[in-house]
Parts: sequence; C-alpha cells; structure tokens
Amino acid sequence: MVQTISPALARRVALAAQGFGRPAATGTGSAGPGIRQLGALVERLGLLQIDSVNVFERSHYLPAFSRLGPYDKAELDRLSSGRTPRLTEYWVHEASLLPVDDWPLFRWRMRAYRDKAAGDDSHWSRDNKPMLDWLRAELAANGPMPASAIEHDANKRSGPWWGWSDVKIGLETLFRWGDVVSAGRRRFERVYALPEQVFSDELLGREVSAADAHRALIAQAARAHGIGTVSDLADYFRLRTLPTRTAIDELVDSGELLPVQVPGWGRGGAAGAAWLHRDARLPRRIDAAAVLSPFDPVVWERARALRLFDFHYRIEIYTPQEKRQFGYYVLPVLLGDTIVGRVDLKNDRQAGVLRVQASWAEAGAPLDTAERLAEVLRSTMAWQGLERIEVVPRGTLAPALAAELNR
Repeated sequence: MVQTISPALARRVALAAQGFGRPAATGTGSAGPGIRQLGALVERLGLLQIDSVNVFERSHYLPAFSRLGPYDKAELDRLSSGRTPRLTEYWVHEASLLPVDDWPLFRWRMRAYRDKAAGDDSHWSRDNKPMLDWLRAELAANGPMPASAIEHDANKRSGPWWGWSDVKIGLETLFRWGDVVSAGRRRFERVYALPEQVFSDELLGREVSAADAHRALIAQAARAHGIGTVSDLADYFRLRTLPTRTAIDELVDSGELLPVQVPGWGRGGAAGAAWLHRDARLPRRIDAAAVLSPFDPVVWERARALRLFDFHYRIEIYTPQEKRQFGYYVLPVLLGDTIVGRVDLKNDRQAGVLRVQASWAEAGAPLDTAERLAEVLRSTMAWQGLERIEVVPRGTLAPALAAELNR
C-alpha cells in the first residue's frame, strides 16, 4: 500500500532536504561557515543557479547565506577556481555551479547540443569553424582566459540585448559542447579553459551513458528535494519527462525512491503521486528564518512553490515598473516552515544602505513576522558590509518592519 504524506510533512521534508532546520554552521573563530561547510552544501543541493542580476546580490551566493548564515563569499569563489577546483559551471538547471565530479553526468547533453548544431544548416557554428578552431588554439597557447582578453579589434559587438561578439558566441558554443569549460570567474566574467587545463585525466576519461546519467541525476534531485512529483524531479536538472519516468521506476525498484501520495498534490485538489527519497528526514518541526533568492531550488519551480507553500510567485524584473505588483527584485521570506512574506531588496553599495524597496506580508503571516524579518535583515546588512537599513513605506508589512528596525 502506498504511504500517504500530509502536505505539512511534505513541506518540512522538502525544507529539511534543502538544508533548513539544522543548527547554523560555524567556521573557525568568527569567520562563519568556511570551505568545508560550503562544499558540503553544494554537494547537498547539487547546484547553485547563476544569474547576472546584481541589484541586491548575485543569486548563487544567496542559498548558502539562507541556510548557513553570514559567510565570506570569497570562500565560495575559491571552490570554483584554482588549480583543483571543487566546483565548475555548466547548463544544468540554467547556468549553474555544480560539483566537478558531476560534470561527466552531462556529456549526453553536450553531445545533444553538438548534434543539434551539426543538423542545423543555419547554426552559427556551421559558418564559423575557423573561429572555433582559433579559439581552441588561443586557449591552448595562453591558458584560461575570459572572452574580453581574447577579443580583438575585428570583433564588433552587435545585437539588441546581449551584444555578444563572435568570440563570446564561439566560446559559449564550445562551452555547451564541452570543448571548453569554466575556470572560475573574474568580476563575474566567466574564464574559459580547455578541459585538460582544469580537470584531471581521470575525470576526463569518465564516460557515463545517458541512461546512467539520468538515473544519477534523478537520484540527486530526489535527495535535494526530499519529496517530489515527476515534474519536480525532472525540472531540477531540466530533464525530459520520459527518461525521468524511466529513472524513477529504476530507483523505485532499487529502493532508493519510495512512492507516496500527498493530498492536494493531484488535479483538482485530489491526492497526487510523489516520490520520497529513502534518506529524507521527516522532521516534526522546521524553524527557518531566511530570505530566498528568486532562483533558490525551494521556489524556482513556481508550481512547486504554490503546492508546497500556497505561495504564488512571479519575478517581476522584466515587468514594466508600472505593472509590477510587489517590486523589482523580490525575495520570498521563509519563517518557520512557511513563506510568510516578500521583500524587494536593493544593495546601495555606494551609500552603504540596504534598501527595502517594498515589504509585504502573506495572508495569515504570524504576528512576529516583522520582528523576525528585522533580525534577518540586520544579519543581511552585516553580511553585505552595509551600515544601515532604510524601509520604503510600500507594502502591507512596511510600517511594522520599519518600526522594528527603528527600535
């Protein structure tokens, strides 16, 4: 008989699997969490999604802060740089940091990108093979380099949005194919390298079939989610439904995944099928206090956020200002095991101010929401090296939050 998991327990399972509800990690002295804790967190999550928006903080830095508290961002940078990096980048959810050892699990995706380009007469690479060969040769001769160091006067930036040069297009094409890899970032600009300049011979020689890779990735997604539907597990690494179902069936047969039902997770509010990882914790209580990146695995799949938290979330960065409901860079507020509000944050680095552009309470938010959020924001201010917090009087939570911060 299939076990039934209550929606409340499913929510706690999901948060525990994501690293919430554990004692805050501490490093040596007052430095906070260090390399070991940060590395363990990325291993737990499987990836950190990267996004270029920097109005508050780069998205890949936020999950560690949400789960571990204030830490030195340079420590996370060190994990993806140096002669033996522990993290690398690839298109795994979107552009993301992932453990180096997991890079071979995406060779099938690299081959798919290459095969698609080979079969498309209009693909940029078809008419630019000399450029691709030249880029490989430049990296071979000079070692890891960012695109800006390779570009030269003949390259004219063009395009209505990104304005990428042929060098950047070529490097990104080779990156998708696995012909070049990331050697970290400099001022957020990706540094490109040949695989043999960054990875070990053992890693480069590791071949994983597409079926085995899908099974490993779904297992990782299930560990990171704790519990999830087919669409939840497939979305974690952007996998297709059919191979996801096959992998789930194989993991159920091996005992790693346990089929369960969750009331309200099916169509029309009926019970829905889900899968619980065998190692998932089943906590009676979660008491988190954090703001979440819009690209945090807890909320990045909006249907799952609605299912878990009854939280309707849309990022409004690309919405015209006059049509925004909650703000520009809005972060969900997680207190206890519930998303209780949202804050639009801006890091005014020049003025040394954390600006709360808007703050909103969700229906049913507890009475101490403003008090607890104020403590989270004070910690955020200190982590960012800022001097004060200013609350704009916009949103249902703004008056109470301003009062708490002014105590």
